[in-house]
Amino acid sequence: MKRLALTAGILALAAPLAMAQTSTWVPDKTHSEVDFSVLHLSLSKVRGHFGNIGGTITWNEADINKSVVDVTIDVSTLDTGVSMRDTDLKSSGFFDVSQYPTATFKSTGVAKHGNSLTINGNLTLHGVTKPVVLEVDGPTGPIPGMDHRPHAGFSATTTISRTAFGLGTKYPNNIVGDEVKLTIDLDVVKQ
Repeated sequence: MKRLALTAGILALAAPLAMAQTSTWVPDKTHSEVDFSVLHLSLSKVRGHFGNIGGTITWNEADINKSVVDVTIDVSTLDTGVSMRDTDLKSSGFFDVSQYPTATFKSTGVAKHGNSLTINGNLTLHGVTKPVVLEVDGPTGPIPGMDHRPHAGFSATTTISRTAFGLGTKYPNNIVGDEVKLTIDLDVVKQ
């Protein structure tokens, strides 16, 4: 009986410790964005970004491989600095934001390599889901933010094929390059 009580007591004490090893973080929308660059006319790169990044990162401090990333990108916030181009990119010929206003990334695996991470996952963009691999610097921090809550930073890169996601398929690669480089910068806040 004492052994059963002792075991129950140890489990009761261990449960909060196990829970404390997992924390939830959300993007700070004012300090997070997804930038992109794509070759135009085989001459120069066009750059732009998306804001209003949402979602959660469930960080498992005890086993990083069990961490989970689930991020949503508001595609309607697309901004290249040229309003006429932005209107064209938001139309049905490219992103079709009226039908597909968001993109999502859901991790399928996280691996740590020194001070960096590799995150495998599925990107859903323009109604198409494809696997992608994010090469991530970070996390940096955490440090206390202006809101007195812990903040951490991540910077990730990947390259996708625009035509694989059905974006601008009427344009040949010498007009709009097929490879689109994405850079994701997140300032995340512990909940």
